[in-house]
Amino acid sequence: MPESSKRIAGVCDLTGIGAVVLAAGASTRIGIPKQLLQFRGQTFLRRAASVALEAGCRPVVVVTGANAAACRESLRGLDVLEAENQQWEFGISSSVRVGIEAIVTPNPRIAAVVLTLCDQPFVTRDVIVGLVKAHYETGCSIVASRYGGSYGVPALFGKAHFTELSKLQGAAGAKQVIQKHLEKVQLLLFSEGEMDTPGDFARLESTNYSDTSKSADLN
Repeated sequence: MPESSKRIAGVCDLTGIGAVVLAAGASTRIGIPKQLLQFRGQTFLRRAASVALEAGCRPVVVVTGANAAACRESLRGLDVLEAENQQWEFGISSSVRVGIEAIVTPNPRIAAVVLTLCDQPFVTRDVIVGLVKAHYETGCSIVASRYGGSYGVPALFGKAHFTELSKLQGAAGAKQVIQKHLEKVQLLLFSEGEMDTPGDFARLESTNYSDTSKSADLN
């Protein structure tokens, strides 16, 4: 592991920053399971989980659901925990609840959780570390991403919001909590945060994207 990664991992371990990767949906709008789409030699899901690990988040919980068995296979060999959402059909809020319970109940000293989706392949270690740094530097208990004229995940939520997250209902997910506290939320620009249609994926495939997160200087 590069020295910069060790420093970031140490900071995250000391402060109890965990991560929840949401990957339970059936991907009905794109037609095939987003979790298993390939990008630069990895499935979206494996990439998302690996990035959270590289950033130093511990533990990393992956919430599976509609395609649990295939997702489990995709994660083989990674140091992550799986939490299967048996009620994934009730929307993303149900997955947030499952993820928060799975990460917080056995780890009461967790200070904050980074929520991220499996289908945002431009999320890199630097993006997650940026959320954590902003949390430290501003003291904001929520640090969210801004993109496409809106905001959402990846986002960091401090311990003060765990109860709210564990009681979410409906299809809006954690965005409900961000919106409720918007005046006190730190927003970081992440212009590549949206991808939800076959056309989006086609554009993604055609990009000359180079992931430099593994060698970036994070000082």
